[in-house]
Amino acid sequence: MNLLQRMARVVNTVVAPLARSGRLGPLTEISYHGRRSGTEFRLPVAFQPAGDGGVIRVELPDRKNWWRNFTGEGAPLRVRVDGEERPDHGVAVRDGRQVRVDVRFDGVR
Repeated sequence: MNLLQRMARVVNTVVAPLARSGRLGPLTEISYHGRRSGTEFRLPVAFQPAGDGGVIRVELPDRKNWWRNFTGEGAPLRVRVDGEERPDHGVAVRDGRQVRVDVRFDGVR
């Protein structure tokens, strides 16, 4: 684990409860299962709603690993929207140095 990942773990511990509360604007929490470990992870992210889903922009993607769980055909995830966790599907899209995870709501509430 590199320094950025260790720092992110500490910061996320403090920020995650605030993200769940909905008090930080676009900041919310996602949960997903690791593609290899099957472990459930929870992570605060900046989520931008759009249409039937939204977008999560990944800052410094080459120093982070979480978004790789959504490469290829993507994977299920849950996004907290308006205080509720919604079942969704995320697909990572890389465009040069930029990475985003496109989120599509599954329509189940």
